[in-house]
Amino acid sequence: MRYLDFEQPIAVLEEELEKLRKQANESKDENLLKRIKELERDLEKLKRDIFSNLTRWQKVQLARHPDRPYPMDIIPRICEDFIELHGDRLYGDDKSIVAGIGKIEGYGTIIVGIQKGRETEEKIKRNFGMPHPEGYRKAIRMFSLADKLGLPVLTLVDTPGAYPGVGAEERGQFSAIAHSIKKMLEIGVPTISIITGEGGSGGALAIAAADRVYMLEYAIYSVISPEGAASILFRDASKNKEAAEYLKLTASDLLKFKIIDGIIKEPLGGAHRDYDETARRIKLVFLKAFRELRRKDRATLLRERFKKYRRMGAWGILQ
Repeated sequence: MRYLDFEQPIAVLEEELEKLRKQANESKDENLLKRIKELERDLEKLKRDIFSNLTRWQKVQLARHPDRPYPMDIIPRICEDFIELHGDRLYGDDKSIVAGIGKIEGYGTIIVGIQKGRETEEKIKRNFGMPHPEGYRKAIRMFSLADKLGLPVLTLVDTPGAYPGVGAEERGQFSAIAHSIKKMLEIGVPTISIITGEGGSGGALAIAAADRVYMLEYAIYSVISPEGAASILFRDASKNKEAAEYLKLTASDLLKFKIIDGIIKEPLGGAHRDYDETARRIKLVFLKAFRELRRKDRATLLRERFKKYRRMGAWGILQ
């Protein structure tokens, strides 16, 4: 288990508990067992105290936690069956976008997710979760397939943003993102997006323009990273903590602004502490949303989706 700075008091208690449990396995000392129970209660209270008073920057840290569950951790836990599909039929296969057909409680579902990679080799393979144009074109292919087969779409979003390299721009990065958003907005099937970690700019929006958008409790969703905003606003990337406060990028902020439709509560201590429970909660939210949306015909879905995104901005002329 890797601990963030503000989790160090938790690390100390958990280390002590681990030692006591090993001792308890070797002896049946009643006092030792009693001490373990006391420490377990103290640990739960400490976690509740720390995680009920997190700053926005601390939530950014949790959203980026190296042990946070990624789509390939979640998909096997929510699907009875999953067949991954590859390639954009134009250029190649972008490994940062995971896509395919799965069954969730018997419902055929198109699933598209952004995979960051955990160890160095996989991070490089997945391009650190920053999709290329061919990744977004793969997503577009999946959305078209969902529309053709009449299947709902589930997207799992966790990206710092689309890859900004020269090659990606040469292959039409901006166009791929725009067309992916357009395709999500025009398909006539239920679409549900869940921001599981970072929701970075257009790179995230490309697969999150859905009928229902949810965020895990400690996920973030923003037009720019705190570091990027600090560089622009303060000419100093080290002022990322201050920028995070201004950006209001947390799940609770975005629910208040009606950008998202709900928050999925994480297990105590964060999603990285319990993949099974996190996946179970994601599955329940998906199923609830899908069962509500499948009652609507194509025209109603498109009309309500149009209204949803038109409501998200307002402009006027200053007098």
